[in-house]
Amino acid sequence: MTYVITPPAIPSLPVRGTDDLFPIHRIYCVGRNYADHAREMGHDPDREPPFFFQKNPDTIVPDGGNFPYPDKSEDVHFEMELVVALAKGGKDIAEADAMDCVYGYGVGLDMTRRDLQGVAKKMGRPWEVGKAFENSAPCGEIVPASTVGHPTDARIWLDVNGVTRQDGNINQLIWNIPETISYLSGLFTLAPGDLIYSGTPAGVGAIVRGDVMKGTVEGVGSITINVT
Repeated sequence: MTYVITPPAIPSLPVRGTDDLFPIHRIYCVGRNYADHAREMGHDPDREPPFFFQKNPDTIVPDGGNFPYPDKSEDVHFEMELVVALAKGGKDIAEADAMDCVYGYGVGLDMTRRDLQGVAKKMGRPWEVGKAFENSAPCGEIVPASTVGHPTDARIWLDVNGVTRQDGNINQLIWNIPETISYLSGLFTLAPGDLIYSGTPAGVGAIVRGDVMKGTVEGVGSITINVT
């Protein structure tokens, strides 16, 4: 049996310290998961249930890559995030078992066509046009938890052209990693290869062509992306 068209390549990311690749199944993103970011977006930061949106696996851009400024937008924003990579999945995973699913961590950017997202919000429409466009999920190498552990208290920040624009700590997550995995697994059946972008601290803002973004999560790694 043959395919009628050539199947696309499996999106993947390098694994630090090896020649292996981490294959990407799905990308889940947690919305407004830092209180200060919720406030800057005009929302109450009280601990309401988390919500999620997805990006396609082929929207990944590796460390050192280019982010082409997308069409149909004049207000594209960066959102710096700790990324969780799953080696195991399941449904209705207990919080106590959630960290057994984690393979490792990465440093990512949730790039957002903010103007198009704003229009979608006002019209009560899905966010895909603002969130799931091409090249919208830059992510650096995956670092195994066996190497870095499970970070819970680490600075997270983003510099644009050498100027710090976002600066927070992952201990400020409204829903922490095991809570997020457990809750998400009640909505979707999680699988090996899933990535979870865990949310962004305050300070999100616009980029223009020629900008260089460098994001870091202390103890995990960094990512550098060029806006073209």
